[in-house]
Amino acid sequence: MSEQDQPAAKAQREQLRTLAVRITEELRAQLDIIAQLTGRTATEEIRLALEHWIEMTKSDPAILKKAEAVRADIERDAETRRKAIASIFSTKPATKGKSPSSRSGAPDGPAEPQDTPSA
Repeated sequence: MSEQDQPAAKAQREQLRTLAVRITEELRAQLDIIAQLTGRTATEEIRLALEHWIEMTKSDPAILKKAEAVRADIERDAETRRKAIASIFSTKPATKGKSPSSRSGAPDGPAEPQDTPSA
């Protein structure tokens, strides 16, 4: 099995999903000729081309920079959600004097009034 056939064989072992792509007649004709010359199907040629394009894109510095920003956003969101779950299902007793129904919608709740000594 050649190196170019390996990704197609790998794809056959994995769950495959269908993707409809609209292309021009000219591009389709070229694809069909290439498939005929290589002995592969048009679908295999498209899969190989996409796998190659993805590998090339993975090493693009601009894409890598954007990926790091997306990863950081995902991590921030995940941390926020973890804290929300922990807050909802925390086994810690409620803060003295505050019941869940008396809390405001503000993240830290309203400031508690201070008792001032009577004169």
